[in-house]
Amino acid sequence: MKSILRITSSPRGHQSESYRLSQAVVERLIAQYPAARLIERPLAGAGAGHVDEDYADVLGGFAAPAGKDHLGTLAASEQMIRELEETDCLVIGTPMHNYTVPSNLKAWIDHVVRVYRSFQPTRQGKIGTLHDRPTFVAVASGGTYADEPPRQPDFLTPYLTAVLNTIGIRDITFFSVQGTAADPDKVRAARSCAIASIDAHFHASTVQRGAEIPAL
Repeated sequence: MKSILRITSSPRGHQSESYRLSQAVVERLIAQYPAARLIERPLAGAGAGHVDEDYADVLGGFAAPAGKDHLGTLAASEQMIRELEETDCLVIGTPMHNYTVPSNLKAWIDHVVRVYRSFQPTRQGKIGTLHDRPTFVAVASGGTYADEPPRQPDFLTPYLTAVLNTIGIRDITFFSVQGTAADPDKVRAARSCAIASIDAHFHASTVQRGAEIPAL
């Protein structure tokens, strides 16, 4: 693994639970691949920006935008897609807003899920053109959705899975800190549980990689 792209979307930046959880993932990746380069794309503040008329015109057409990648937000879209093309691993840190992704992450999705660029429409459905890679999504939510029965809906997990699958990314693992609106003791317990899940995942992947290395 040569490079890791991290997308973060919380308005609270480095102080957010989703950023901290994504940092735990990044630290374990760097421990396994110390030479890997980390590329950061924070979406809070100015972020990705929303798509404009030129972008909408291209999406509404029936041909690839030959010679138009420099127009409006198409240039930003091209840059973000190239970031995905040129990296080997994707880490997304995101809060859950109203049961799904926040608006700044949705804007990034609108830029990178682009017809004739990151996927091709076919009679069999949309075919992603990006290479698959390990993808880790670190989610923080004020409520809990993993309970039985869940206390709130979770549209984030199936939605993000579907859009990443559309562009060719299928190796996706979710980690979450849930109930961040609860009292501090419960939040600490949820945080510890999430870190334990991350540790278990990376321990298992290390063991698996070791088993795949042939004896000399």
